[in-house]
Amino acid sequence: MPSHHQGRSAGEGRLLRANRSIAERDVACVIHGFTNLATLEEKPPVVITRGQGIHVYDEAGKEYIEGAAGMWCASFGFSERELNPKEAIAQFEKLPYYHSFVDKTTAPMALLAETLVAVAPEPLTRVFFTNSGSEANDTLVKIIWYYNNARGRPDKKKIISRINGFHGLTVAAASLTGIPLMHAEFDLPIANILHTDLPHYPRRARAGETEEAFASRMADNLEGLILAEGPETVAAFIAEPVMGAGGVITPPESYFAKIQAVLKRHDVLMLVDEVITGFGRTGNMFACETYGITPDAMTVAKGLASAYQPIAGVLITEEIYDALITQSRKLGFFAHAFTTTGHPVASAVALKTLELMAERDMLSHVRRVARRFQERLASFGDHPLVGEVRGIGLMGALELAADKDSMRPFDPSHKVKEHLRLGAQERGLIVRAVSAGESLAFAPPLIITEDEIDAMFDRFGAALDDTLSWVDREGLREQIG
Repeated sequence: MPSHHQGRSAGEGRLLRANRSIAERDVACVIHGFTNLATLEEKPPVVITRGQGIHVYDEAGKEYIEGAAGMWCASFGFSERELNPKEAIAQFEKLPYYHSFVDKTTAPMALLAETLVAVAPEPLTRVFFTNSGSEANDTLVKIIWYYNNARGRPDKKKIISRINGFHGLTVAAASLTGIPLMHAEFDLPIANILHTDLPHYPRRARAGETEEAFASRMADNLEGLILAEGPETVAAFIAEPVMGAGGVITPPESYFAKIQAVLKRHDVLMLVDEVITGFGRTGNMFACETYGITPDAMTVAKGLASAYQPIAGVLITEEIYDALITQSRKLGFFAHAFTTTGHPVASAVALKTLELMAERDMLSHVRRVARRFQERLASFGDHPLVGEVRGIGLMGALELAADKDSMRPFDPSHKVKEHLRLGAQERGLIVRAVSAGESLAFAPPLIITEDEIDAMFDRFGAALDDTLSWVDREGLREQIG
C-alpha cells in the first residue's frame, strides 16, 4: 500500500501551497504546543496578522483585546515603535549577530547585564543569558549541580519544586514543573527533582486553619521532606512568587518568610522563577520585592524584552559565580552556552525595554490601574459559575466551579472552561485557560488603561453569562464532576 505521505515534485508542492490559506498551510506543516493536535486538524487556528496597543487582529480584520499579553509577556503591547522595529533595526544595521563564547562580547549584552544587575534584588550580581524561560531554568539546574560539585558536595543535588508549579518545558524545566500533564508519556520527571505542597490556602486549608497556621504547615512539610531526604542531598528549592500556569495562586501570608527560614537552617538555596512575575507584573520590578524574598538565584524572561525578541536570563550571587570560576580553573572553561546567548539584537531591544520602563514610570502606572483591574476581577466572585477569584497587580484568575460552596469542579469532559474561553474569543477577548484546574487567567499588557480594563472585563462578563446559560440548559451543574 502506498504511503500516505508520498513525495511530491517541487512544482507540485509550490502549486499546492499557492492554493492553500495560511491556516491550511499551518495545519499541514506546523506542530503546535499546548494544543489538542487532533482537534486542530478539524478546526484550523486563528491567524493573527497585526497588533495595535493592547489589541491584536486576525486575517479577517477582527479585533481582540489580548487579555494575557500574548503569553504573559507583551508588557508594552503590540505596537511599541521604540522597541519594534526601531531598536531592532538600529542594531541589525550595526551588528546583526555575534556570539559570546570564549573571549567575545557585544555592547548590547554587556550594557543589558549591567542594567539588569542594577535593578535586580540583592544579592544577585551576575547574569547568564538564554533564549527562553525554559532554557533559563534548565541552565539554573545545571549551575546548581555544578556549584555543589565545585564545593565538594557531589550528593547535594536534589531540587524541590511545588505541585502545580510551572517552570518550563525543556527536560529539566519540565521536571521542575509540577503539573502531571507536563510529565505524562515524556518519562519525566528526571532524577533529583522532588515536589512539595501547593500553597493554595482557600483550597488546601484544613477546617478552621488560619492563613498563618496554613503557611506554617507548608513550611513544616517542606522541612519534613528535606529531613526525610537528608539535608546533605538537597541543594535548592524553586518557586514562582505567584504560580502563573498553576492558576495565579498567590502565596498565603508569611509563607515565603517561613519557607526561607527552613531553607537557611538546612543550607538549601532559594531559587526564584520570575519568568512571569518579573518586570512590573505585580506592581514592583520583581515579585521578590512584593513578597520579601531574598533569592540565591533568579530566572527572568517574558517581560525582559516585552517578548519583542526572544531573550531570558539566569541571575546568580557572587558566591555561586565564584564556584563557576573555581571549576573553570580546574576544567579549563565553563562548558555551557547557546549559539545565540546574549544575541545583540535581542539584548538591544531588552535594554530599551528597561529604559522605557524607567522613563515612563511603568511601575507607578501598574500600581494605579491595578486597583481597577482587581476591583473588576473581584466583582465576578458572586457569579454562580465562579468558585474563587485571586490576583495581584496586573495578573489574576478566576476558577470555575459547579458548586460554589463545595468548590466541586465540572466534569472535565464537559469542557466548560473551554466553552468560556471560546465565548470570550468570539466577543473579541483572548484569555488564558491555564493548564492546572478550571481556571482562566488575565495578564494584560502593562500599558492597559482603566477604560481598556473595563472593556476587557465587560467582554468577559458577557461570555461568562452566556456560559452560565449554556451550563444550565445542559444541566451540567447538576452532574457530579
